Amino acid sequence: MALRKKLVALLAAAVVLTTAGAAYANNGGSGTATGIQSITPITTVYTYGQKVSAVAVEYAGTVDPVGLDARTFTVADTTYNFRFDPVEDLSKMADRTITHVYTNNRPHPRADQRSVTGRYVIVELDPADTGGWTVQVSKCPTFLCTVKVNPDQPTTLVQRKPVHGLATDGGNRPVLAPGTPNRVRAMTEEPVDRLVDDFRYASFLSGGMVLPYHYHLPKNYQPGRTYPLMVVLPGHGMGFDGENTGVQLAADIPATAWLQRSWTGSDEDVIVLAPQHQRVGAPAEADLLVKLIDQFVTEHRVDTRRVYATTVSYGSQLLWEAFAKRPDLFAGGLVTGGFQVSPTQATAIAAAGIPIWITHGVNDHLLNISLARNSRTALREAHAAEGRTPAQIDTLLRYTEYGNEAFTLPDYHAAYGPTYADRGILRWLLAQRG
Repeated sequence: MALRKKLVALLAAAVVLTTAGAAYANNGGSGTATGIQSITPITTVYTYGQKVSAVAVEYAGTVDPVGLDARTFTVADTTYNFRFDPVEDLSKMADRTITHVYTNNRPHPRADQRSVTGRYVIVELDPADTGGWTVQVSKCPTFLCTVKVNPDQPTTLVQRKPVHGLATDGGNRPVLAPGTPNRVRAMTEEPVDRLVDDFRYASFLSGGMVLPYHYHLPKNYQPGRTYPLMVVLPGHGMGFDGENTGVQLAADIPATAWLQRSWTGSDEDVIVLAPQHQRVGAPAEADLLVKLIDQFVTEHRVDTRRVYATTVSYGSQLLWEAFAKRPDLFAGGLVTGGFQVSPTQATAIAAAGIPIWITHGVNDHLLNISLARNSRTALREAHAAEGRTPAQIDTLLRYTEYGNEAFTLPDYHAAYGPTYADRGILRWLLAQRG
């Protein structure tokens, strides 16, 4: 953070030299604390990952919202997207589209986008912009890279017009900060993400292996009741590499979706457990995962009849293995863009009658659609061997393929995108009982 603040200072000095005393001149030269006090990036996890969704600009006094609009500020951000671009493109910047500007008493957006008395100006940004992604490549220890949340998000802000305080007894509105259209300001504070920040970090140790994880308890968590548990198993790139703690929450939607009615279509409170694997092999990692869940349910108010797992890509290997190893533990699973189930795993899953929904992109460029189709076939055959009718099998095994038109970002491996956009699938999973 110290290095970041030095860079902020250098950037500010480089882009403007002529306005250094303007704030004092507009306030009678009193030398009081004026101008912008801090700039906080606010982030949100959308379908395909976390973006800067707003910027909170702090002033020394209460801001008058009159006159504030999209022309007051310019916000720019990187156009880099780790899925498509080399990390060298991180420095490529473009202006963001400002959608709402209003005042608030804390550095957080408001759902109604209406001004309330406060010293913060909230500048909301269009999530459809190409810029603003926060996740970048971390390390490439093998042929596949890991990713992390960028610790120095390159978002910048320009205040183009003056920002005024509330009128004094004399009817004058003091200038809290003059317009400085030639001054580009970097962020000064750590990013704020209302959902991601609410997750708690812990680690599980067993047999010399460490499994880092994050978990989220409902806001009104009550020891006197129980809650369904959603275990979210991330893709390969979100595995722990020593420097990317928490990226499994930010890289895509599956961890935070279960906390939002807008995604699930349900007001039911859910406990979310988001382990961060280390890509050392499904058997060992699934064994560690099962032990973690066993411990977790004893420490928290989990409804043991409603333990679910949902996956992205690599995470499917852990699901298949964990479900086969401990079928009594799980009430249902959702596999998106995943690997193929083995015959042994399919037999164990069918014997236990665990409901599964598999989704996959037809033109998945990393894991061919044949893997999902073969999984469907293997599971259907295993269920049939248990004596189930086709209708009974259809109840336990759901399957969906997505064409390119179903993806709002052209990453056809990211089947969780259209999957999580379908509330029916998420509600189906929550409806299963062990």
